Order: sequence, then structure tokens, then C-alpha cells
Amino acid sequence: MSESKVRWGILGAARMSKVMLPAIVSAENARLVAVASRRPGAAAGLLRECGLDAASIKAFDDPLTLLADADVDAVYLPMANEEHGEWAPKVLEHGKHVLVEKPMALGPEDIDAIEAAAKAGNLKVMEGFMYRFHPQHQRVWEIIDSGALGRIRSVRATFSFPMTDARLYRISRSIDEGGGALWDIGCYAVHCCRFFFEHESSAAVALASFNDHGADVSTSAILDYGDGRFAQADFSFQRARRAEYELIGTEGGLKCHNVWAKAGDTPVISWWTGDGRFHEEWLPTADHFRLEIEHFSRCILEDRPPALSIEDARGNCRALNAIIKALRSGRRTVVE
Repeated sequence: MSESKVRWGILGAARMSKVMLPAIVSAENARLVAVASRRPGAAAGLLRECGLDAASIKAFDDPLTLLADADVDAVYLPMANEEHGEWAPKVLEHGKHVLVEKPMALGPEDIDAIEAAAKAGNLKVMEGFMYRFHPQHQRVWEIIDSGALGRIRSVRATFSFPMTDARLYRISRSIDEGGGALWDIGCYAVHCCRFFFEHESSAAVALASFNDHGADVSTSAILDYGDGRFAQADFSFQRARRAEYELIGTEGGLKCHNVWAKAGDTPVISWWTGDGRFHEEWLPTADHFRLEIEHFSRCILEDRPPALSIEDARGNCRALNAIIKALRSGRRTVVE
């Protein structure tokens, strides 16, 4: 690791790697040095597809070879949801910092193991919720902190897009095995809901539609934050594309119209107050993937804690597991 740049490796050549690879390459304080995949030739193929010189970036057909490479300081881990709990500790045990694509793991006990490995090696670990690094959400908090909305009483987060043949792998295994909408996009919705309350939810109720594999394809959950404050997380692979959240407070409300705003998308926030005032703000574009990489790299270079903590990842995992239990029982379930 140089004084100004973290040397990154990518552990996988799937769809998210194609998104994050350009973010690492364009980040001011990062340098991509290696890519690995278990599929022969896939790592080299990813580099070619992204127009990169394979001669200057290593391509491995074995992830363990990348982990053993002394030139790699940090690893982006985009493997299948159910593999994060196994591979994140392996990355850390090899002395590499790790950015784990959401969800960090399927169970809180797996996150405990990841935390233990990070502490043992004095290494950084963060769950990859890239949206949190987009400046539009800072603007949302400025509005909240101004008091214009009063106290937040309700949050609704909606995430959906229609399933295509190329993405059927997302629903080819059961919810217990990491498949389905909950682990894929529901984790975003729940994370958004938790972002706007000062403590974790106490209970969950939920309904879902499942396919023949036992994967949820459409789910709606309500999280209880006490004192009549509720959050609704709604997500689906059977509806048109939607990525938004809405906040309702005692004095007004706000909607973020594109939570997943890409680098070329203009973010839009609309908000209103009880006295009839309405505001619509068109904000500057930003690449939240690059900003996420730069933030995590900065944490490594300056030995700072990441903005998204292990405890935050654990809280999200507990809420997701409570939703699963509520789906199974058909009853209100305590968040443990």
C-alpha cells in the first residue's frame, strides 16, 4: 500500500464486479491490481470486457491465489449472498481489508465471526450499501435536522424491478439459502428504514409471494419502532423499476425519488410542510459506487472507522431474519 492509494482486488467476476471495477479504477485513492474468479478465464474476460489492460492487472482463476498475493491490500467481495459468511473471514485471515457486498451475511452469528477476524487482524470491514455515500442523502438529513418535517413518524422504502432471464439466478434458491428479493433488494429497503430512526425496531410483520424454489419474489414488511412509529419495506421482482423512500413527520414529509441514482442520473428530492409549502430540489449528479470505494480506502489509509459499522450490519441482519420468521409464522415477530 502506498501513502495515497489502496491496492484493490476483486473476488469474483459476476455482474456487480462489472459495476464496481470502474469505480475502483476511477477512485482517486485506489488502484485495481487483481481480479479472481473460480470460473476459468472469467477474470481475464472481465478485464477485457471493461477495456482494461490485462498485462497491468493480474487475473486469477483461483480466489485463494488472490488472497495470498502480497500486492493486494483490500478486497471487494461480491460473491453469492450465502458465501459472504464463509469468504469474508478468509479475506481477513489473509490480512486484507474487505468491502463485503450487501448483505454482509445471512445470520448474525456469521457477522460475529467476521467481526472477530477483523479485530484479530486490526483490519477494516464494511457492508457495501453504496447508496449511503450519495450526497443526496446528506441533503435529506439537512432538511430533517432543520426541523421542517418535525419528528419522523413513518418511513416507506420501495425497491423493485421486473425479473429478466439474465437475473433468474437471484431466485433459483430458497430464502433460507440466500435467494429471493429479501436478500437481494429487500436489504436496501430495510437499511433505508433503519437510517431514519434512532434505535432498532422491536418487531416485524410480513407477507410475501414465493416461487417454486422457496425464494420470495414480492414481499412487504412492517417494522415497529414504538410509540406508533412504523416503517414499511416493500420490494419485488414482479413490478416496474422503483427505488424511492418517503418520510412522514409531525410537520411535513419528504420523498427521495431515486435512491439508486447512478452517476448520470439527476437526483430529485421533494418535500412539503404542513403549512402548504412545497419544494422540489434537483441535485448534482454523483457516482455513489466511486464515493463508497474512496470512503473505504480513506478509512484504510487514515486508520478511521468506516461510516457503516459492523453493528449496523448486525442490526440489518437481525431485522431481515425477523422478517423471515414473520413470513414463516404469519405472526408478529420480535427482532432478536
